[in-house]
Amino acid sequence: MNAHAPFSFTLPASDRIIVVGAGIAGLATALRLAPRPVTLVTAAPLGIGTATGWAQGGIAAAMGDDDAPALHAADTVAAGAGLTESDVALRVAAAGPGLIAWLVALAAPFDRDAAGALALGLEAAHSRRRIVRAGGDSTGRIVLETLVRAVGRTASISVLVASARDLMRDSSGAVAGVICERDGARFALPGRAVVLATGGVGALYASTTNPRGATGRGLALAARAGAILRDMEFVQFHPTAIATGADPMPLATEALRGEGASLIDETGAPVMAGIAGGDLAPRDVVARGIFQALARGARVFLDCRGDLGARMPLRFPTVAGLCAEAGIDPRTQAIPVRPAAHYHMGGVKVNGSGASSVAGLFACGEVASTGLHGANRLASNSLLEAMAFAPWIAEAVSGVAAPGYARAEPMERRLDSDREALRRILERQAGVVRDADGLTEAVRHLALAARAGCDAALTGLAIAASALSRRESRGAHWRSDHPQQVAPAHTEMSLSDLWAMADALEPGRDVVAA
Repeated sequence: MNAHAPFSFTLPASDRIIVVGAGIAGLATALRLAPRPVTLVTAAPLGIGTATGWAQGGIAAAMGDDDAPALHAADTVAAGAGLTESDVALRVAAAGPGLIAWLVALAAPFDRDAAGALALGLEAAHSRRRIVRAGGDSTGRIVLETLVRAVGRTASISVLVASARDLMRDSSGAVAGVICERDGARFALPGRAVVLATGGVGALYASTTNPRGATGRGLALAARAGAILRDMEFVQFHPTAIATGADPMPLATEALRGEGASLIDETGAPVMAGIAGGDLAPRDVVARGIFQALARGARVFLDCRGDLGARMPLRFPTVAGLCAEAGIDPRTQAIPVRPAAHYHMGGVKVNGSGASSVAGLFACGEVASTGLHGANRLASNSLLEAMAFAPWIAEAVSGVAAPGYARAEPMERRLDSDREALRRILERQAGVVRDADGLTEAVRHLALAARAGCDAALTGLAIAASALSRRESRGAHWRSDHPQQVAPAHTEMSLSDLWAMADALEPGRDVVAA
């Protein structure tokens, strides 16, 4: 079929569940759905191209004798800057120990101490050592490999390597399948329900630690299907991306600061001096501290010299390898760092079962807004959240009524537009520090590409428009023209809301100062 032609058809319903995305969220959901038939749609072969595989920190879980889910939940709420839902935080934290046990049963080789107990690390804004890790700083890769092996052993899961291009709906408007594309040809995949597990948005920014495919396509698919997007403005910038010119930028895990690394400028002065929490402050605070130092013309480094640098090959082998590739010896040289787009707290608004506002459509992992992360994700809560919601989604999906005939609307080929131009716009106008003028410019530029059908631009437009509408500074969203906080509230937007804001900001119209 010609990929440039309109695409319209109607197909009978199918009992399969379609999971789009093959990081930890997609794999865990597919496994939890067994023995129901699942088709796992992935843009690349399993184990390749997911942010999960790059996760260095670990999985937060209250496993220590001095810890409890209530303490973990309290830390999560504190980091969320007023927008974390406390009941969600407690529910997810309470699931943590059981999820670690589930991974152990799948033969995940977590690091252990001399006595054979799980080795627990400390990360910023955690009040206890509760970071469960594998391979030092290789947790994401090792957990991903564990889940990929489990999927390979599960007969009810079939894997389809293709790109999801649109969502199909039945006559009632319920999501009833996916339009996929492979080798330039489009085809239909009807299903009882669709679970989006498509990851984040980091690759929309010029500086990012995410894979190049992390452009928020799942968010665009959901918005075009009528789903509500929530808190899209909250993009977390990891403070310590290694600034050696690579794209994507390699990451120096936050756990390094938990083990004693410090942030310094080129003179050796501490960058976080006088800031509450210092080097172990929440990520948004550290990212702004580094951003402000860079804006003053300083260079910023992560200082691991001495004993920590000497231990790095064993304790942090991934970072040690990245440093070696860049010609940096962390025993004697500080590591140049800067903030980079890392994690998206916003996403498709879902309930406690992972269900969106559109019947038949669910979301899991970074693409979802569950109420856990609020305005600023607590370190190592992302893998935990994805695994916690997977069984809850599986239970809810099992109760979804079979849809009617799956219908695809006529769809012209969507454009990729100038991706690098989009990345520069978001980096400059919707980055660590924002203001009304820059965000207005971003909305105007991104709306043009979004109207032309570019999914990346549509997701970027949602980020910029939500940031413009939030006239305060909170968590990862910092407005230099509105540095104060007001009463905490979520932002919610539909596709029609985005078009209305873009129309109101067209050049020549009277624009109310935001």
